[in-house]
Amino acid sequence: MPLDKQARALIEKLEREGIPAVSELTPAEARRLAREVDRRLASPPETVAVVKNLNVSDSSAQISARVYIPREGEVLPVLVFFHGGGWVSGDLDSVDSLCRSLANAANCVVASVDYRLAPEHKFPAAVEDAYSATRWIANNAADLNGDSKRIAVGGDSAGGNLAASVSLMARDRRGPSILFQLLIYPVTNHAFNTTSYNDNAEGYWLSKEDMKWFWNHYLRDEQDGMNPYASPLLAKNLSSLPSTFVITAEFDPLRDEAEAYAARLRESGVPVKATRYNGTIHGFINIAELTQSRVAINEAAAELHKAFMR
Repeated sequence: MPLDKQARALIEKLEREGIPAVSELTPAEARRLAREVDRRLASPPETVAVVKNLNVSDSSAQISARVYIPREGEVLPVLVFFHGGGWVSGDLDSVDSLCRSLANAANCVVASVDYRLAPEHKFPAAVEDAYSATRWIANNAADLNGDSKRIAVGGDSAGGNLAASVSLMARDRRGPSILFQLLIYPVTNHAFNTTSYNDNAEGYWLSKEDMKWFWNHYLRDEQDGMNPYASPLLAKNLSSLPSTFVITAEFDPLRDEAEAYAARLRESGVPVKATRYNGTIHGFINIAELTQSRVAINEAAAELHKAFMR
């Protein structure tokens, strides 16, 4: 399919404004740019019954989270969510609108986790924070109107990478129990040799050079990229993982590795649904002016709801 008219108009507008490529920036500059662009593009935040910030760490690291409770007086399932930003940028505010929408649409508590960022804190800091926070939330779910027996993990882009890695860790470390993972155009492999990397290397907002920049800041060395907690696609065994929903975008360098991960999960006996959103770009679920954003949020919420009701 051709690039969606809305996505093309957005890219052209950002190019006219002279928005620089992430790969041309320092981490501090990239964070400032991300905050500015995320704020401009996000949907107006929906109202939820309760929003509260808290510390969710059971380790030495200080890990904060923002919890969204769509309704009070009812025990609800819990989605632990990790923001994107290439492990370098992004924060709780960058996914505030998305988390509110998911909480309301899926009727679940959403706990959005603010893990440590690279390059100040390289791999495995982010994934260890994500795992520690998930374990804490599962152990303290009752205090959050949550059901400890119905825990899902999810995230977008680098956050999808962390969600997939947390599911692997939870299996390998025998807990906590996770029943579902929502992987929104996740990073799954430290490699840049897929067809989607070649076809979408530049011109579609996220570029191949941007992804190299992110990985270079995240990893301590090349060997880290072979670790399945950094590259879940390289895990030798993907059995006994939670049922999964994977969202991809056609004009995204990460498309093929995300779809390859879905295929490997399916081959390993994991129930998987994968939806490619044609005509659109990486990051689309957080962009209000793209019609497919709301469609994807509703589909993700429907899959969460089905998993929680099993």
